[in-house]
Amino acid sequence: MGNRLMWDERYNVGVDIIDREHKKLFSILNKLFEMGRKKEKSHFACQEAIKYFRNHALRHFTDEEAYMASIHYPGLDTHRRIHKDFREQMLPVLENELEQTGFCASSVQHFIGVCAGWLIGHTLIEDHLIVSSSPIKHWEKLLPEDEQAVMGQTIACLLHGMFRLEPRLVSSCYTGEKFGDGFYCRLVYSGRDKKQWEFFLLFEEQLIGSLVGNVVTVKSEATDTMLSHVAKYAAKQFAERVKRHFSSLKELKMTEEHLLTYEQFYKLYEHQSPQYSLLFDTGKGYFAYCMTVSASSRPSPSASVSAATHL
Repeated sequence: MGNRLMWDERYNVGVDIIDREHKKLFSILNKLFEMGRKKEKSHFACQEAIKYFRNHALRHFTDEEAYMASIHYPGLDTHRRIHKDFREQMLPVLENELEQTGFCASSVQHFIGVCAGWLIGHTLIEDHLIVSSSPIKHWEKLLPEDEQAVMGQTIACLLHGMFRLEPRLVSSCYTGEKFGDGFYCRLVYSGRDKKQWEFFLLFEEQLIGSLVGNVVTVKSEATDTMLSHVAKYAAKQFAERVKRHFSSLKELKMTEEHLLTYEQFYKLYEHQSPQYSLLFDTGKGYFAYCMTVSASSRPSPSASVSAATHL
């Protein structure tokens, strides 16, 4: 991450009440970033900055939703769902992480990175659709909240059973923002109905490293390759176990597997409408589970065997 978050004119939606608050939220994150870099930072000051950010974000959501209602925006319900996900799931988990680590520099930067990534993605994708009066295509196939809850519980149980992790759900509307260096696995399946099912399983690099344990002591090309193969193997085993839990998935057969860079993953994912898009904090690193279904196949990107690098 650079020295500060830079406002880009592309973030302007064209509605004063929205753009003004977006700039304010960027400003608060920048102040928090500067605070987090100080060796002698005040725990209380960090708490107050986080509280200030949260209050501004929640007030902004209320104002934005009121504006959408006033213009009869057709995507209001979906937009509300995304705001609710950030407010009730993502923010509490990130704040809890800060408290548990004593607002250490790495956790503050993690908070800023996730929040800034979400804010930028949400602004460029969902918020810009408000002025065009277009519904949010990316979320049109997202399954109802009760089905999300069942899948979320299944994923959490599998993470615990397979890897002895204690995951917490961060988001049910993960938009593909980068949460750190990682491994981005794409598994493609087909069924008897000739539909294409795509599973994206994303592992933060430190999560895969924790699964390997003390075997890795020095980072090198050889260890990167080893971790890549561990990620691919874990992704396939995990997807197979998910399939066994749902009758509608049991008959699917894998046709392709790819280890992508972050850029390849995002380029694919931003044009899809997932049924599930879940982000978890496992206590050892972040993990995302995304699943899409389409009527026809799409060209596959070239595979990559190295960990994604920072943007």
